Amino acid sequence: MTRSKTFQAYLPNCHRTYSCIHCRAHLANHDELISKGEQEHCRRFWGGVESFQGSQGRAYLFNSVVNVGCGPAEERVLLTGLHAVADIYCENCKTTLGWKYEHAFESSQKYKEGKFIIELAHMIKDNGWD
Repeated sequence: MTRSKTFQAYLPNCHRTYSCIHCRAHLANHDELISKGEQEHCRRFWGGVESFQGSQGRAYLFNSVVNVGCGPAEERVLLTGLHAVADIYCENCKTTLGWKYEHAFESSQKYKEGKFIIELAHMIKDNGWD
């Protein structure tokens, strides 16, 4: 069996980033953060603040991520209803990080489609948070 080498993406050092806590691979730019459960822009755009929970506690919702692989989609009943989601994992160390929303069955949840949840237990803040 041959394995192809995966190349790691690096986000610019001038931006605040989130990285995998296990291997420090970059995962997301802070500008891609949609909700961590307390952001004002969530209140403005979606009429409320949604706090995201994963199996290991709080989680953040992102527009886009890097260095992340995606498993097959499956239907799951989450706190906000039925969704088709796919587990996501760090391409570098293969740790499961959270999930990607593939499809929302309720119209109020459609904004999540194509977005990514990463649990806080699996990421660390890097670059310029001081």
